[in-house]
Amino acid sequence: MPSPSGSTRSEAILTVPSAKLTIRSRMLIAGGVVFAIDRMSKWWIVEWLDLANIGRVEVVPPYLNFVMAWNRGINFGLFGGGSVWVLIILSIAISVALIWWVYRQAGHEEGKARVPILAWGAGIVVGGALGNAWDRLQYGAVADFLNMSCCGFNNPYAFNIADVAIFAGAALIAFRA
Repeated sequence: MPSPSGSTRSEAILTVPSAKLTIRSRMLIAGGVVFAIDRMSKWWIVEWLDLANIGRVEVVPPYLNFVMAWNRGINFGLFGGGSVWVLIILSIAISVALIWWVYRQAGHEEGKARVPILAWGAGIVVGGALGNAWDRLQYGAVADFLNMSCCGFNNPYAFNIADVAIFAGAALIAFRA
């Protein structure tokens, strides 16, 4: 029997979950790919290459070097004296809040057009955040190893794939929010 909007009940039931599945799928795919690449890169650098003992490998100096750094805080080591568990819980809480926010945007008519991009961006951020949280569980700190310098500027900081993903996903969200 058709509803007042003209659609049958089975059509209405089928359309709502498929839209949420699309959002979920985008976030899962983006987050899963980022998390997997981050984990593989850290396994290769920390375990296989043993950068923790080697310390530094010049790949394409000065543009790209592998430099082992253990980040016990957040960006640039800020709040490094805090508890590892607080930072893990914070990463998970921010990830859950970001996922919730994307779903809320999907429920607002004015936000529906930007939801696919927001879902990709959120998935990328969540994948990076969970990659760094995994490091905190496994190593007690985040494994940073990428160091890039250019044009007379000597960058003293190291970062990782998850950091790049968090920044890129946040930029994508900011662009579409």
